[in-house]
Amino acid sequence: MKFKQDISSVKNLSLNFLIWFFFSLLIGAIIGSTVALFLFGLNLVTTIRVSHPIIIFGLPLAGLIIGFIYHYLGGTTNRGNNLLLEEYQSSSETLPLKMVPLIIFGTWTTHIFGGSAGREGSALQIGATLSDQIGNLFPKILKDRKRILLIGIAAGFAAVFGTPIAGFLFSLEIVNRKIKINFQTLLFILLSAYMANYTCHFWKITHTPYHIQLIPEWSFILITKISLCAILFGLTARFFIFLTDNFSRFLNHYIHYPPLIPFVGAILFITIYLAIGDERFLGLGIPTIQESFNIPQLPQVFLLKILFTTITLGSGFKGGEVTPLFFIGATLGSMLSIYFDLPLGFSAAIGFIAVFSGATKTPIACTFMGLELFGASAFPYFLLVSIVSYLLSGDQSIYKSQNHTHFWKLFFAIKNKYKNS
Repeated sequence: MKFKQDISSVKNLSLNFLIWFFFSLLIGAIIGSTVALFLFGLNLVTTIRVSHPIIIFGLPLAGLIIGFIYHYLGGTTNRGNNLLLEEYQSSSETLPLKMVPLIIFGTWTTHIFGGSAGREGSALQIGATLSDQIGNLFPKILKDRKRILLIGIAAGFAAVFGTPIAGFLFSLEIVNRKIKINFQTLLFILLSAYMANYTCHFWKITHTPYHIQLIPEWSFILITKISLCAILFGLTARFFIFLTDNFSRFLNHYIHYPPLIPFVGAILFITIYLAIGDERFLGLGIPTIQESFNIPQLPQVFLLKILFTTITLGSGFKGGEVTPLFFIGATLGSMLSIYFDLPLGFSAAIGFIAVFSGATKTPIACTFMGLELFGASAFPYFLLVSIVSYLLSGDQSIYKSQNHTHFWKLFFAIKNKYKNS
């Protein structure tokens, strides 16, 4: 009798494993296809904007439309990525399906009119929402909602940047540094990330290539230089978070009708743009990021990108922060290469990774993103700058609902727990 029960238990475990295995593949394929469509549209609207520069003057109207739609139709989707994190922590209700078309429309509209925003926020919302919606169709079979959300977040990140390992690690770091998770869950998250990345490539979507021409040999002086740069990267991430948060609070304090907030922000954006007359700060800014690896950038470049992105995202336009953070980090690193006598491409690469790490509080994911984008040769340097930047960037993250624990706090918590026991 006991033998039959054991056989039945093994069969149930095997069936459960197969169900989750195929669910991960299915979700990865669906999210990869949706993100591919999103990126295709994003490339299209960017091409339209570049070909017709005058279109930027429609940004205030676009802001009014985005603000109106999100105010009257958005509901909880206004929380954006914070809603994903809150649902992971509380699991109160399924992410609304309308989040997908709203974020795609909002991001495309932001970019076609020149707003300085990214794309990762959109991909995370697409991934988590689709995974949650499909998982909710089979509540008796797919009972682990936290696993479902992690699968979707990893797939969205992997597809939008072409970095499945970083997507896998990002999904774990962003939700909770003290997360308890089993091997099967890790396997399914990784599987969905690779499937989403493969599917995106299947649809002929290519990701921006980056190259480091020279990686310096290890030395104490080099480590000192890199560490000093990493401190500046961390402080820059901290400044970016501070400025974006306070600009958003300022607008919300003085403007009581939400749809007007992006309208006012757009007018300020255009005013500064006309005063500067430089198109590098519109949209994603990919050409400038690539240029940073070959041409040293001036100090005002990363500062102006912070300003334009703060106005765009702080006033309620859609997209995300990560690609602007890449821009800020790469141009800052490119500029610092002159003062610290570092190889140009190498310095831009560590800035690219480190500012992102400090702003998102995901140093391990950022380290492996560096590996996937730039190769394994600089891996130790990516690890160093990611951790230092993370430690110097303060307690706040670009994701307000992120539940993270700094390394030193986690260390002392473990130490005290061990001491008390």
